[in-house]
Amino acid sequence: MEFESVLEVQERLESQRYISSREIATVVYLAVAMEKPILVEGPAGVGKTELAKSIAKALERPLIRMQCYEGLDESKSLYEWEYAKQLLYTQMLKDKINDIVSDTATLAGAVDEIANHEDAFFSEKFIQTRPLLTAIKSEDPVVLLIDEIDKSDPEFEAFLLELLSDFQISIPEIGTITATTKPIVFLTSNNYRDMSDALKRRCIHLFIDYPNIETEMDIVRIKLPDIDETLLKKIVTIVARIRDMDLKKKPCISETIDWATALLTLQIEDLSPEIVATTLNPLLKYKADYELVKRNISDLLPN
Repeated sequence: MEFESVLEVQERLESQRYISSREIATVVYLAVAMEKPILVEGPAGVGKTELAKSIAKALERPLIRMQCYEGLDESKSLYEWEYAKQLLYTQMLKDKINDIVSDTATLAGAVDEIANHEDAFFSEKFIQTRPLLTAIKSEDPVVLLIDEIDKSDPEFEAFLLELLSDFQISIPEIGTITATTKPIVFLTSNNYRDMSDALKRRCIHLFIDYPNIETEMDIVRIKLPDIDETLLKKIVTIVARIRDMDLKKKPCISETIDWATALLTLQIEDLSPEIVATTLNPLLKYKADYELVKRNISDLLPN
């Protein structure tokens, strides 16, 4: 077992500067112990991808990341045949092929003879591995991150079921390849679309929401240890109130850190309506959101 306790998960994550709740640490502990994938859902920018990266670092395992997108298919995620390499080998072994078919009298006979040796050209040496097959074939334990699975097509999601159930992949020309060491698998989703029940059954589910004020202060403090505590609390409180507004895109944790960094760069020690209005650009990404927040700045500042 990689972790002795839930507390150890929290401690190792904190050593990688990742602030973990008890729930997150419990899910990670159970998933590793039960050898089940983790489906991590939640708003963009709350630390889903960073959780997988931090676990990989904490366990000193290589991280293999596959970024999902619309149109992703098996050839881009699993493997591709290196046809140019196969052709090169064919040319190099042309004389040997002639020897094989020299005793055959018909075309059909020649085809049959070559077919008896097709394993020489359809073998793993001619496969260019992609993230999924790389994770399955790895002799060393790895962490496999399937990022933003909700952006892929339902057909690709269905294809993943064999991998997530049995940690094996079938290649028609070669056969079934089973994982030597089972990877720790994280799937992340920003709720772009709903995941299928079949996928969810194979995973332990974890929802990560925006942190409370105390937790977000801890996160920012790790990144910016010299920040003034009073200023930090005001920053995080304002961000929390902004997230309660009807925005096109709510600011994520990394944008809170960007805003705090900008304020420190400008050597700002306290926040006023004017200062907030002129420094919102690292925090907000749409003009409509910017205008809405500016109209309500007086309601955002802590008393």
